Amino acid sequence: MIGNLSRRERTLVGAAVGIAVIVLVWEGMVQPIRDRNRTAGELVPVREQVLTRRQDLVGRKAAITAELEATNQRLESLSERFLAAGTPAVAASELQKLLKGMAAEASTEVRSERILPPVERGDLLEIPIEIAVSGEIRQLLDLLARLERAPKLLAVQDLKVRVVNITQPKELLATLTLSGFILSGKTRT
Repeated sequence: MIGNLSRRERTLVGAAVGIAVIVLVWEGMVQPIRDRNRTAGELVPVREQVLTRRQDLVGRKAAITAELEATNQRLESLSERFLAAGTPAVAASELQKLLKGMAAEASTEVRSERILPPVERGDLLEIPIEIAVSGEIRQLLDLLARLERAPKLLAVQDLKVRVVNITQPKELLATLTLSGFILSGKTRT
């Protein structure tokens, strides 16, 4: 078939095939290489920034390690303020005993106490207790101050105060809803 073509037509077909080969090589090999180089060139500043940040982190390793150790020690000291019991029932009993002792030290009378259902708060399990105490206003203030200084982490959720006898408003009845906390991971042992 090519033999039937004139010399000029063969030259044109050869030139067309050559141009087609050049275009295919350009599009198939050279252009992808240029695109990768352009993309890599655009990523260089970003990668330099990432490298700089990582070098800064490596340079601050001692400071970060010291900060982590201090945070771990602080967490350890704060975890001592949680109730030591492993189950909610035992923790509620421990909390009741702690509150009765504080009420006795504050010279208040415990009228009633009730354990409320535990509430999950993320990694913590809140153990609420409702307790009713009676006494004079100074004794109730003393009890509240003792609760604030308690060795365990206690949160007063609710406080209701009323007069026991309206004709003799000397004695007050306070109903407190207090919560202690345990780590919920300890409840799954």
